[in-house]
Amino acid sequence: METSNATSFASPLANAKYVASALPAQLEPVINAIVNASMWQIFLTLLAAAVLYDQSTPSSRSLRDLVGLAAAAGFPVFSYIWQKGSIVGPPMKLPFMGPFLESMDPKFEEYYAKWLSGPLSCVSVFHKFVVIASTRDMARKVFNAPGFVKPCVVDVAHKLLGADNWVFLDGKAHIDFRKGLNGLFTRKALECYLPGQTEVYTQYFKRFVSVTEEAGGKPVPFMAEFREVMCAVSCRTFVGHYLPDESLKKIADDYYLITAALELVNFPIIIPFTRTWYGKKAADLVLHEFSKCAAKSKVRMRTGGEVTCIMDAWVKQMIDSERWREAEANGTINEGIEKPSPLLRDFTDYEIAQTIFTFLFASQDATSSACTWLFQIMAQRPEILDRVREENIKVRGGDPHATLNLDQVESMTYTRAVVKELLRYRPPVLMVPYQVKKDFPITETYTVPKGAMVIPTTYMALRDPEVYPNPDVFDPERYYSGDAEVKGAKNFLVFGTGPHYCLGQQYAQLNLALLIGMASVLLSWEHYPTPLSEEIKVFATIFPKDDCPLTFTDRKW
Repeated sequence: METSNATSFASPLANAKYVASALPAQLEPVINAIVNASMWQIFLTLLAAAVLYDQSTPSSRSLRDLVGLAAAAGFPVFSYIWQKGSIVGPPMKLPFMGPFLESMDPKFEEYYAKWLSGPLSCVSVFHKFVVIASTRDMARKVFNAPGFVKPCVVDVAHKLLGADNWVFLDGKAHIDFRKGLNGLFTRKALECYLPGQTEVYTQYFKRFVSVTEEAGGKPVPFMAEFREVMCAVSCRTFVGHYLPDESLKKIADDYYLITAALELVNFPIIIPFTRTWYGKKAADLVLHEFSKCAAKSKVRMRTGGEVTCIMDAWVKQMIDSERWREAEANGTINEGIEKPSPLLRDFTDYEIAQTIFTFLFASQDATSSACTWLFQIMAQRPEILDRVREENIKVRGGDPHATLNLDQVESMTYTRAVVKELLRYRPPVLMVPYQVKKDFPITETYTVPKGAMVIPTTYMALRDPEVYPNPDVFDPERYYSGDAEVKGAKNFLVFGTGPHYCLGQQYAQLNLALLIGMASVLLSWEHYPTPLSEEIKVFATIFPKDDCPLTFTDRKW
């Protein structure tokens, strides 16, 4: 006698026994299982199949696995260990989300333990399988493998910067675009940016003193102030005075939201009122303001205005390229016209804004980190600060308010050694995410699967005791009188290497040298250490956990 079941359904295969003779005998149990399955059994079977797919490597997701699972509910779940192969990593993954909750609050100690665990290690969050390359050689192998990998920053970066942004270009398209940006960081260009940087630092140093006075001389955590000054100096360098002061302040205040959105792994979609949602709104504001700046720059550069910022320099290249093409077409080229190299097309205001935003994106968090640690470390080591101060007052001819040209900044060898050692000791760039374009045989025994993320870290290379004796000690002499520059050439990965190395690495180091040099002659400051001062927190980059409590006063000469 048949019984009815509200959770069952009539299957078109209900009479499969009449055609069974046309099928292999081995499939008969499978057909019977499907025919007699309830909705719940089918749902649970599909869920188990999804878990299996989530836990398995692309190469292991064979039809045999899925058919085998579908044939019998409760088929054993294959661990994602197949995906990690021989490298270090958790033996199992929490289905679908993995260690997502841990990634919401990243700990430096956990990163460090991962780096120590082996040259290659892994983790899997949501849909993303991540391989971490910890050693110098593994990191360099990733940096120098454009045939297998391409930069991906973090998932949400595509949404903040725009999926069509030049930083996501690959191969020849990336190379050609990059050539058009090289001229923005020549010595001649860097010289043009110095007045704007000097202006911003002078303004904000007065603010540092005011913040201390308003606090009654008591120490104040200065990390937020340092983030603002570095955002301000970047905006002045990149878009000049086209950006009104109120807009600059708004961007500086809101950039925190962009940084907060840049967690290594995010929820795959932007959900309203989450970090990524607020970050996207802040990024849209930057693009809107920078687009208006681009329009103003085009007008000014066409009328022969002087280059004062990176945007000006790039727009001028476009205009010069346009005029060359017109002269060539009209046959009016003469010896007085120099052919721009490379010739650039006319970029739209929005395209210019996107590109300039990538410079802010690349510099803001890294320079904010370096700035914070510089002020803390100099206050902790007065003998080093005294040498920086002595060098800077000398190059200024005894006048602490004298402005410097590029030759003078470059001549400050000890100050620049301090900056270089700071970047080694507290590297503001810990990891650089790449996406694997095709199966990447990174070692003889392990291949990173296509679609995975592979992340080289810089930290371990910068703490190699064979290259940097006593690596946990801050010692500018490594670069001032030692051989770290030569000996550590392959280890100093702060700015990457290979086809995607940082275009602005000279700008960044000279900017930091100008910052700490000016501060040394214009300010006196004191650090108030806490038990958390030397502990590292991760917020896109690294900062002291206590946010660097300081007091500032004007320096008396």
